[in-house]
Amino acid sequence: MPRNLDMTALRSFAAVADSGGVTRAAGLLHLTQSAVSMQLKRLEESLGRTLLDRAGRGVALTADGEQLLGYARRMLSLNDEIYERLTDHAYEGEIVLGVPLDVVYPAVPKVLRLLHADYPRMKINLVSSYTTVLHQMFARGDCDVIVTTENHLDAGGEELNELPLVWVGAPDGSAWKARPLGLGFEYKCFFRKGVQGALDKAGIPWFMAVESEAYRTIEATVSADLAIHAVIEGTETPQMEPINHGGALPELASVKINMYAADTFTGGFADALLARLRQAFSDI
Repeated sequence: MPRNLDMTALRSFAAVADSGGVTRAAGLLHLTQSAVSMQLKRLEESLGRTLLDRAGRGVALTADGEQLLGYARRMLSLNDEIYERLTDHAYEGEIVLGVPLDVVYPAVPKVLRLLHADYPRMKINLVSSYTTVLHQMFARGDCDVIVTTENHLDAGGEELNELPLVWVGAPDGSAWKARPLGLGFEYKCFFRKGVQGALDKAGIPWFMAVESEAYRTIEATVSADLAIHAVIEGTETPQMEPINHGGALPELASVKINMYAADTFTGGFADALLARLRQAFSDI
């Protein structure tokens, strides 16, 4: 007679494996530690196998546990997809997405619009900050997914695109012709140091015409033709346009656009969000 696996127990097992412990898994599942431990015990008894090595301080998977984890993830993903498609209970909840302000446009509004159409009860809390801050939030568990702009890819990340920086200024502006050259950047902008270095190498004198914590301040000053700025190609706002400098300004380095997702961020909605982000940033 066929036996059925307990999907609730499988979900607890996968959460423990992904988070590295019963305590953290219980918090993610909104269950007590004893409830999660009991589910794991029942799962092991039903299979007649030891799935977790509890000898050390942490929790490690046995060989049987490692084998089961792959099956469990596929079963849970299929379960969630069936439940989503064939019931009247749409996905509900809230996730936190972190994106640097300078790459929010044009990709992210499109992603938010499409996902809202497919998952109207899911709330995406968009947080915009510097890449270093987003990495810190992600490490603390304050973000489910982050998009970053950086010159390398950390472990666990996925490169979505690599694009060059381009000089931007006011539409039909002439600030780029001035010497010394006026620059506008946020204090902690990742691009700032590299841009200044490129100008120094080219022997072009420059000064900081505007510095601010707020990107809008930079945008307003540049659009007033009082300074120039640098952005990732394809992310220019309507207030600024690429400068056709004909070689009067140095070429700038390329920047990676990366994505990091929490191990526990799984299921139909998670897959849809990650796929939308991949597509949107590859299309820039």
